[in-house]
Amino acid sequence: MRFGVTYDLRSDYRAMGYGEEETAEFDAEETIAAICDALTALGHVPERIGGVRALTKKLAAGARWDAVFNICEGLKGVSREAQVPALLEAYDIPYVFSDPLTLALCLDKAMTKRVLRDAGVPTAAFALIESEADIAKVDLPFPLFLKPVSEGSGKGVNARSKVEDAAALAGVARELLAQFRQPVLVEEFLPGREFTVGITGTGETASVLGVIEIVPTAQYVGQAYGYENKSDWEGKLDIVPVDDADARAAAQVALAAWRVLRCRDGGRADIRLDRDGKPRFIEVNPLAGIRPGYSDLCFIADFQKISYSQLIGKFLDSFLARI
Repeated sequence: MRFGVTYDLRSDYRAMGYGEEETAEFDAEETIAAICDALTALGHVPERIGGVRALTKKLAAGARWDAVFNICEGLKGVSREAQVPALLEAYDIPYVFSDPLTLALCLDKAMTKRVLRDAGVPTAAFALIESEADIAKVDLPFPLFLKPVSEGSGKGVNARSKVEDAAALAGVARELLAQFRQPVLVEEFLPGREFTVGITGTGETASVLGVIEIVPTAQYVGQAYGYENKSDWEGKLDIVPVDDADARAAAQVALAAWRVLRCRDGGRADIRLDRDGKPRFIEVNPLAGIRPGYSDLCFIADFQKISYSQLIGKFLDSFLARI
């Protein structure tokens, strides 16, 4: 098959003046090269496209592909991850990974938690602060944990995210509202082990690829796997493959969330244990990073002795089966 490849290259946005944290979700050149090499090794013909504007220009000029391998995160708007899939659907071009509805839903962590709570998937108690007036309405027991409602790569999560009292809650909430210009998610703080679960497949055929635990070391920043810990993780944490009872329970919560949210082909979900040792859903990433030697999903594959080409092949197996 002839595959277009859509992506946002971090170096392009850095050259336009965007900062390190603003571009944290975008991809490195080595990721795009690895995807194209894997597609070639699997017998396909890759063609680089770029982001949504490059895709728009090519479609308007008459370009078409048998399918598109989409890892485009988008830059602006709460539905930014859904822009490329929506455009491809308008042109009836099939694509790898989740559809616009799932991508838009999962980027909004509060909406995601509402859907999962309604479906019976366990998640921490939460509230949403949409403006400063909502701060006083939060009625949850401390400690609490705050983060922007629609960011990825740990953006907005730092050493001050865990708050112990109302004064700290108000201060951090105001800072996040001003910096990110979006609502702030307030959650019951989960003090237990933190897992990342890799998943491949779609619907009932989805399965757990593997589970890793995020184990903090002395240099770990704050109380969660936030931006500083994710972007420069060496020395701050250990990433450990796990398959004990806690990990298996976390995997079942992750898989249940994956199916309820109709995620497709491959991605990962983050799960943390509450004070009673029970797994609680944190968030899901249906458009997960796949940078070799860097991204959590790739670490999970490595621990399972799955090569990069084989990992891409698992995504394609799911994609081809459903189209």
